[in-house]
Amino acid sequence: MDVAIVGAGAAGLATAIFAARQKPGARIVVFDGARRLGAKLLVSGGGRCNLTNRAVTAADFWGGNRRVIDSVLRAFPVSRAVAFFAELGVDLHEEEDGKLFPDSNRARTVLDALLAEAARLDVDIRLQHRVDRLVRDDDAFVLTAKGTTGRARRVVLATGGLSLPKTGSDGGGLALAASCGHTIVPTTPALVPLVLGGEFHRALSGVSHQATLTVHVEGRRPTRLAGPLLWTHFGVSGPVALDASRHWHRAMVDRMPATVRLSFAADRDFQTVEQALLQAAGQRPNCTIRGAVAALVPGAVAEALLAALTLDGRSRMAHLPREDRRRLVHAIVEWDLPVTGSRGYNYAEVTAGGVSLDEVDRATLESKICPGLFLVGEMLDVDGRLGGFNFQWAWSSAWAAARAAAR
Repeated sequence: MDVAIVGAGAAGLATAIFAARQKPGARIVVFDGARRLGAKLLVSGGGRCNLTNRAVTAADFWGGNRRVIDSVLRAFPVSRAVAFFAELGVDLHEEEDGKLFPDSNRARTVLDALLAEAARLDVDIRLQHRVDRLVRDDDAFVLTAKGTTGRARRVVLATGGLSLPKTGSDGGGLALAASCGHTIVPTTPALVPLVLGGEFHRALSGVSHQATLTVHVEGRRPTRLAGPLLWTHFGVSGPVALDASRHWHRAMVDRMPATVRLSFAADRDFQTVEQALLQAAGQRPNCTIRGAVAALVPGAVAEALLAALTLDGRSRMAHLPREDRRRLVHAIVEWDLPVTGSRGYNYAEVTAGGVSLDEVDRATLESKICPGLFLVGEMLDVDGRLGGFNFQWAWSSAWAAARAAAR
C-alpha cells in the first residue's frame, strides 16, 4: 500500500479522495471496523449534514495551538470546500448563522457523493477491518486488521474521537497514536447538552430564547458565549449550551472550580436592565412586576424567576422595593446554572482533546514523533463551535495530510 487510511468517516474519505487525486495510480486503502459506512455523517445536522460555514477562522476553534489550526484552514478554506463538493455534484445553500447545507437537505447525498468519487478513483475501502495494531518497521508501517497484516509506506489516522459511540467511535485511533509515542490530551465530550441540579429548569422544559452563558474557571479569563438556549427536563441544550459544554468539561478535567452563569437578557448589562424596569414603572403606573419582566424575557421565564425569588408578580412594578428590584435584575443578568454534568459521549457531537498539535507539522499534519504517520479530523486536539466548523476542519485537515502523504 502507498497510503493506508484508518477510519472511513468524513475526514478519512476526504483524505482518500485527495490522496488519490494527488497521485493517480497510487494504491490507497481505507480500513474501517464498521459494517456500514458513514453512520456519524448521516446523523449530523439533524440528518441534513451542516458541511461548513460561510466564514471559518481559527477563532472558531478551541484546543491546541491556534497557529497550526490557522495554517491548515488557510490551505483549504471554505471556498475550496464548496468548490470540492460542487465538483461532486453537491451544491450548497446558506442558512441562519452562515451554516451551509446540501441543497438536497439530506446527509445521504453527501455520503453517496464521497463514496462515488472514491470508487471512481479506485480507492480500496475495506469494511469490518478494524486496525488494532500499528507498528513502524524501518521505512514502512505494519498494520494488523482482522487477523491479517499489511505494509504501508504512509498511514493516516482518521478514526475520530469518542463522541456518538453507537456510530462506531470508541477512541481506538487514539490508542494507536499513543502506541506510536504520541501524547494524548485528555478527552472530554464537547457540543453536548448540560445536566442541571435543582428544579428550576423543569418548569421551563421546551422553552427556547436567546441567552448569554459565561463560564468562569478559577485563574482563567471568563469565556462568554451567546446564542439560542433550550430548556429541557434534564437541564439545558441549544447552541449556546452545547458550545459552553466543552469549557465546563475541560475545567473538570483540570480539576479547576468552574461556574456557569446565564443572562436571560442576552447582551444587556445590569444598568440597562434596571433602567428598563424603572422606565416601565414610571411610564406605566399600573404595570405589574410580571409585565415589566415579561417585556425583557419570555413569559415562562418571568414566571419562573419571580417564583424562585418569591416575588409577587401581580404587584405593581412601581411599588417594588429597591433591594428586591436589584435582586431581580441580578437574577436576570447573572443566574447561576447548577451544572452537575453533561449527557456524555452518547449525545456529544464532537470530542475535545486528542493528539497534541505540538507533535504534528503545522503544514502537513505529519507526526514529528513517528515520520510517515499523519493525523486528521477529530483525532487531533481541535474542536470547533456548533455550525459546520468541525466538518470544515475535517476537510481542511484531510487536504493537508493527503497531499503530503501521497507525494
